[in-house]
This record gives sequence, C-alpha cells and structure tokens, in this order.
Amino acid sequence: MRKLFYVMLFSLASFQTFAQTINELRQELNQIIKTKNATVGISIKGIEDKDTLSINGNLKAPLMSVFKFHIALTVLDKIDKGELSLEQKIFIKKKDLHENTWSPMKEEYPNGNMYLTLDKLLRYTVSHSDNNGCDILIDLVGGASVIQKFINKQGIKDFVIKVNEEQMKIWKNLYVNTTTPLATTELLEKFFKGEILKENTTKYLYQIMVETSRGLTWMKAGLPENTELAHRTGMSGTNDNNLRVALNDIGIVKLPNGKHFILSVYLKEITESQKDTEKIIADIAKATWGYFIRKN
Repeated sequence: MRKLFYVMLFSLASFQTFAQTINELRQELNQIIKTKNATVGISIKGIEDKDTLSINGNLKAPLMSVFKFHIALTVLDKIDKGELSLEQKIFIKKKDLHENTWSPMKEEYPNGNMYLTLDKLLRYTVSHSDNNGCDILIDLVGGASVIQKFINKQGIKDFVIKVNEEQMKIWKNLYVNTTTPLATTELLEKFFKGEILKENTTKYLYQIMVETSRGLTWMKAGLPENTELAHRTGMSGTNDNNLRVALNDIGIVKLPNGKHFILSVYLKEITESQKDTEKIIADIAKATWGYFIRKN
C-alpha cells in the first residue's frame, strides 16, 4: 500500500513538473508578444507526445502565401487520383507571368511561352513562393472553390480561400483568405501522418517544404543550424501608414531525438518593422524548441 502511495505521489509530482513546464513556456511566449504592435496567434503540438499549447489559437488570420501549402495539397491529391502527374508539362503563357509580383519563375523565363513540368511548377510555388506559379496552379485544379472544398473535406472548417495572388494586389483582398493557428496545426498533423495524401506525395511535399527558401530568417532563425524544418511562410506588404496586414510562418520541426513538433504562428495588423516582426517569430520558435528539448 505504501509502495502504491509513493508511486502515485511520484506520478503526481511528475505531472506537476510537466504542467509547470508548459505554463513556463506559455509565460515565456506571452512575454515575447505582450509589448509588440501586432496581434499574434500561436498553436503548438508535439506530434508524437500530443502535448499542446495555443495563444489566440482561434485568431482569424490572413493566410498570405501560407495558402500555397493548401494549394499544393489539392494538386497532389489530384496526382494521387491519376488526374495529374508530376511529369506532365504545363504551357506557361507570357500573359501568365504578371509584373510587379514575386516570381523567380518570371526572372528565369521573362518571355514565357514555354513548358514546365508540374514538378517544377510546384517547386517554384512551394519552395520559392512564386506568385505566378501559385495562380497557375489554382487555375489548374479548377479554381479557389475546388481548394476550399478539398480542405474542408479534410475536416478543416476554419479556412477560407477566395482570391489568388494577383487579386491580392488590391489591399482589401489581403484580408479575404483566412485560417486560424489551430486549424493550421490540425491540417499539418493530418498531412504529416499521411491522412491526406499517399505516402510518396506526402514525402514529396514535405521535402519541398524543407527546401523553402527563406535563409536563416523567421522560424529558422530561432532554431539550431541544420535543424530539419518543413515550413511555408507568408507576408503582406505595408500601406502608407506602415501597417502590415500579416506575417506568418507555419511548419513541422524535427527534434534531435527524431520526434517532431508543429508550430503555427500568425501575426496580424502589424506596425513593427519587418526585422522586428521576423524576430518575434524567431523568438517564438526558439522558446518552443527549448521547451521540447528540456522535455525530451
């Protein structure tokens, strides 16, 4: 009986230590964001250990280029069904390569009127955040409504897509496509567990998200060098009042012990400088990494 009592006491103490650690992380994150001129939404989940934490997890946040992840899922589902293939060639018209937008593809092929494989188009869009590639993919699958239905079918209700990158050149349209940190984390977990795509297409998208080109900025800046991070970023410009609609980073982080955690961070209505805004996300990632390292 005495042995059972001590086991129960030890278990309770272990639980309290764990709970305090979660609480300490929450306090640390609140300390990071409390004085910032931005509305911040955070969702964290350990995939293998199931521990969760959210701050403003139901924040209705403008997606910006994060929606390229959702678009890629829809494209790859059609590949899984045999309706498309990575090897098929897509004709890129010159008129598809819009001016005054982020497009490494346009820089490489300024005159258009050429063929690219769907694989290359996905890599431009997901890894390099190409806005022209994004809009070509939206048209390829049948429009924003097709993506909306596919994401909703995965059980994700807090998600809206109605406009493409070209339409987001109009300021008010930057607020149209939305989701929440919690909905993003749920979708990322379903994706990682192979509940949305087949094994090969899951691995493919995960890898091109690892290749996302942001250098050592945003979430990456808060993680140790060479940490495996499969992520997708999104950022609006600013208006004449120095207001930035959103700056986001969502991803799956691999820990040294082989486990993973999901981190979804959305910043909305920001008047901080871009450098300081990026540091908010880096600091959140650093604190979250520290928690999981101490825990494991």
